[in-house]
Amino acid sequence: MASTEDFVVRPEVPNPVERDARDFGAYARTGGWAFGLKVARSVRPGGQSADETPKVSAKDFAELAGCSPERVMRYYKAWDRAADDGLVPHFEILLPGEDIELPDAEVWSSYYVSRSSAASERGTAIAEAAEAEGIRPTKALEVAENPTALRAAILADPSTAQAARAALLDRVKEDPALQTELARDIARTDELKKAVATENRAADRIGYVRQIAEKGQIRTAAGQTLDAPAELRSEAERHLSLLDELDEGEDSGEWASEAYDTMKNLVVETVEADPELRVQERRTKFYNSLQKATKVFEELTFDDADDIYEDDMVQRLEELQEAIGTAITALRGAAARD
Repeated sequence: MASTEDFVVRPEVPNPVERDARDFGAYARTGGWAFGLKVARSVRPGGQSADETPKVSAKDFAELAGCSPERVMRYYKAWDRAADDGLVPHFEILLPGEDIELPDAEVWSSYYVSRSSAASERGTAIAEAAEAEGIRPTKALEVAENPTALRAAILADPSTAQAARAALLDRVKEDPALQTELARDIARTDELKKAVATENRAADRIGYVRQIAEKGQIRTAAGQTLDAPAELRSEAERHLSLLDELDEGEDSGEWASEAYDTMKNLVVETVEADPELRVQERRTKFYNSLQKATKVFEELTFDDADDIYEDDMVQRLEELQEAIGTAITALRGAAARD
């Protein structure tokens, strides 16, 4: 255990002005250490009785100081942590009124936590997150204890709003409850729903271009997936590089639409330029339409035909039957010619 001889300073007693100046200078140099010393040399450690030391309890010291015992104990605990690190002497070897050489003021914030909330589970989590971000826990705790001030800063300052957004996105990945709450907020807010729909559309269009550029595949209007010609893939890569170079905050919607429309037209031109592809595209489109129509009719029921009957229904079905007959005749004629 260190001896106070290593820390003791014995200046001559100055006049009141000099004393005030020295006290001011000491606080400027040492910050909270000056007050920590007053607590450390005057408050007796736990387990030590009043008969063993002239020091007083934290409660009695707080009454004399006109503050709360909790405030006194925050200074006490800060000193205790610093003593464990060898920066200052332990309580037991300090005498009331004894002066010692104190560490620099900048070090104090590493040991002192100004808020009692830091001792709670919530406060501990905030302090740990602050340390992980490389900032003092006291700053994070101060913000957490004043949500109204945080709200005001977010509303007034775009940079603060951006930081809050980034933090929420980081947290939402591991917080299912927050995910649900945010999703509900979006669903209930028309402006957000529209914004989400717009961003989804842009993302889908970028995905269309990305598939051509990275996978070398095109998807035709009829739904065929084909290998992309080299020149078409090169054009997709060019558009994708432009999209990837956009700044994070820059609106990608217009760029995505331009890239999508360009690639869509090129895919159509590619199909039309190849007779075999053109025929296959029409055939695929026909089968798709036939499948949809078949599914619709399979889902129809006529158990309540008496209730829903109208002459117009029969007329439309007869017209459809005639159109189907014409289609069948045309296809059979084509088969006969083959």
